[in-house]
Amino acid sequence: MTKNCSYTYHLIPSTIGEVGVVRRADRIALQRILLPRKGRSMSELIRESFPGAVPEKAGRDTICKQLRAFLGGEAVDFSIGELDLDGIDGFARRVLMADHAIPRGWVMTYGGLAATLGIPGGARAVGNVMAGNPFPLVIPCHRVIRSGGELGGFGGGLPMKKALLTMEGICFDGKGRACPEYIR
Repeated sequence: MTKNCSYTYHLIPSTIGEVGVVRRADRIALQRILLPRKGRSMSELIRESFPGAVPEKAGRDTICKQLRAFLGGEAVDFSIGELDLDGIDGFARRVLMADHAIPRGWVMTYGGLAATLGIPGGARAVGNVMAGNPFPLVIPCHRVIRSGGELGGFGGGLPMKKALLTMEGICFDGKGRACPEYIR
């Protein structure tokens, strides 16, 4: 549950379901991006985490336009400038920034991402940060996979993770593992 303040939200329809974009009413920066969950309405999910949140009519700002384009299959270079990163410091911030740098059409293992941060053996710690990523899609935690090419976890579920990676051009073998040529 969040602090008691006013929030607005916008719903972005897509083939993976509605994506929720939440802002504090007194700020332009995004507070959170929520992915759809089977059997739950996005409005309900938002109001659970952000009581009193009200729908925003516009949704025409840069980040909403970029999310619509991305969810429509377009290559988008998301800026993190519109994300409210207050309170995300230290290791978690370093992990999220390194994840943001993984380009479309590539994946990286949890261990590989940890190694780029100078923390060999830190795969589990990276996975924990990915699990709490407040800005999925913009900070593309779907591009981080297990060491054998298996998908690992994802807040939107593994079918959504695979669909997003497939949309970005990642190919999978017969066992559902990302093909090695796409792993950095």
